[in-house]
Amino acid sequence: MNLPSFRVRRATVDDLKGLSALWETMNLPAPELEKRLTEFQVAETEDGQVVGAIALQITGRQGRLHSEAFKDFTHADNLRHLLWERIQNIANNHGLTRLWIKDTAPFWDHNGFRAANDEAFQKLPTVWDGMRIGARTLQLKDETETLPISLDKEFALFMQSEKDRTEKMFRQARTMKMIALLVAIMLLGMVIAIGAYFLFRKVPR
Repeated sequence: MNLPSFRVRRATVDDLKGLSALWETMNLPAPELEKRLTEFQVAETEDGQVVGAIALQITGRQGRLHSEAFKDFTHADNLRHLLWERIQNIANNHGLTRLWIKDTAPFWDHNGFRAANDEAFQKLPTVWDGMRIGARTLQLKDETETLPISLDKEFALFMQSEKDRTEKMFRQARTMKMIALLVAIMLLGMVIAIGAYFLFRKVPR
């Protein structure tokens, strides 16, 4: 039997009707989620029917997966796989270092999510404190590297660069001045030598 084909993409306002039906089936707060439509990624059939969705909320360099919903759970893992691939691309494009979720489906464990410990919770954004019970997390990148450089550090780096460039220019100027002085001394010596040559040449013997 051929498996159905699905596409995944970002949700648009045209998906609200289909999403609302999914949210109501899952007993999710549809009015609240409508305001967060841009967080949702949807899976649809070839004829454009929304059959699955999950949201990715981004705070700083971390993301929270929430409000997962499916029309038919017999296709849930297949749809999760497609949605997960898209979410990973989005996370990579945004430079996210960690993801959070409260879903207990085995799929997420198979893809690296683990129960959050005290060390992980120290990194949980305060706006998500409400998800501490049952939260699972996945570290995507080293959270100590590629941190955004603050404006103060950028300014300091700029000033140091300008200082180094200025010092280099002064060194070059001093070198050119020294070379010019040596050339002038050599020319003066040549003039004196030539003058002395003609002077002594004219002196009668």
